[in-house]
Amino acid sequence: MADASTAVLPATPEAPARRSVSAFNGHSVWAMYRFQMVRFFRTIGESLATPVITTALYFVVFGSAIGGRMQPVVEGLQYGSFLVPGLIMLSVFTNSIFNASFGIYFPKFTGTIYELLSAPISYLEIVIAFVGAAATKSVILGLVILATAYLFVPVQILHPVEMVLFLVLVSFAFSLFGFIIGIWAQSFEQLNFIPMLIVTPLTFLGGAFYTVDMLPEAWRGVAMINPVMHLISGFRWAFFGLEGDNVMISLSVTVVFLLALLAVVAWIFKTGYRLKN
Repeated sequence: MADASTAVLPATPEAPARRSVSAFNGHSVWAMYRFQMVRFFRTIGESLATPVITTALYFVVFGSAIGGRMQPVVEGLQYGSFLVPGLIMLSVFTNSIFNASFGIYFPKFTGTIYELLSAPISYLEIVIAFVGAAATKSVILGLVILATAYLFVPVQILHPVEMVLFLVLVSFAFSLFGFIIGIWAQSFEQLNFIPMLIVTPLTFLGGAFYTVDMLPEAWRGVAMINPVMHLISGFRWAFFGLEGDNVMISLSVTVVFLLALLAVVAWIFKTGYRLKN
C-alpha cells in the first residue's frame, strides 16, 4: 500500500488540471474590455458631444474667421481642410490619455485593483483589456470628428488604409501612455498634470494648426525633435499626400514610441511599481 504522503493522484477527465495564469484567457480580457466599453456607451452623448462641439468651434473660428482671410496654406489646400488631421490627432492624444489613465486609476482609488491583481489573469490580459478599450474609444472619437469635419470643409483621404493604420497605432500608443500615467498618479490632480503640462504644448508646437515651414528658422530644428510633430505629419500625409511629410519617419517614430511604452508597462508589472503598495 502506497504511503499517503507520497501518493500522487493521476489526472483524470473528471479532475482537470488548474489553468496556468500564463495561458491567454480571452474570456477575462473580453469581460474587462466590455465593462470599460459599456460605461462609454452608457454616457456616449456626453463622451462625444464635447469633442464634436469643440471641433465645430475650431472650424468656425479658425477655418472660417481666420482661414477665410488666409491664402491656401500649402499646395492649394484650404486652411479649414488643412486643420482636419491636426484636430483629429489633438482629440485622439488627449482622449486616449484621459480614458486609459482614468480607467486604471479609478480601480486604484477604490481599491478594486487588488481584485484584478489577485485574480487568475495575467498582466498582459489586464493591459490588453484596459488599453484596448481606451484605444477603441479614441478611434471611434477620431472617426466621429472626421465625419463632423465633412459638414464644414471639403476633406479628401488619398491613403485611407494608412490613415486608419496611423489612427489605430497612435490611439494605442497614447492609451499606453495614459495607462502609465494612471498607475503613476496618486491623485486626480496628477492625472491632468502631464497631459496639460507636456502633451498639450507638444501638440500645439507639433504643427497641428500650421506647417513647420511657417516657423522661424530657429524653431524648425526644435520642431523636428518633437515626436508629436512626426505623428501629425504622417497622419496628414495619409489625407493629402504632401511631399514635405516623410511618412516612413513618422511611422518609425510611432512604432518606436509604442515599443518604448510597452517596455515601461512590462517593467511596472514586473516590479509592482505603485501597484502592490
